[in-house]
Amino acid sequence: MSDEPSYTIKQTAEHTGIAEDTIRYYEKIALLPRADRKENGHRVYRQDDIQTLRLIACLKKTGMPLEEMRPFLAVTVDADPADHPELVEHLRSHREKIIGQIAQLQQVVDFIDVKLEEGKYRRDCADEPGPKTASPEEMNYFSGAAKAGKPIVSLK
Repeated sequence: MSDEPSYTIKQTAEHTGIAEDTIRYYEKIALLPRADRKENGHRVYRQDDIQTLRLIACLKKTGMPLEEMRPFLAVTVDADPADHPELVEHLRSHREKIIGQIAQLQQVVDFIDVKLEEGKYRRDCADEPGPKTASPEEMNYFSGAAKAGKPIVSLK
């Protein structure tokens, strides 16, 4: 073994915020290289393993599936992005997908804001026959209209 600091699976989990069982799973599916073992069979992790786990956690937060992470984990930390245009394109595409998700979530937040401003969360059964439903155009309009303070749909 080298003079490089080593960590138990418990310490590695504490350093990365990833559960011990998850670390074992990542090893099992070869997303993380198999850990070295002490004579007693306990796993030993190095700083490189911790960095890899942090990268996995970061990519996972973006919603990237585990299988799509493999190419990113295969390149070295100091790799030049110009040498991996396919990875750059994949990240750009993934970024656009996330931006779309943010826009959809913003529409939901704007709709909630409109409902909170109106003070009515749902139609009372005794009021009018049948609720007014929003058309797809109205749904897409929520974010702009809510910012302008215009109510879109009344569910009185």
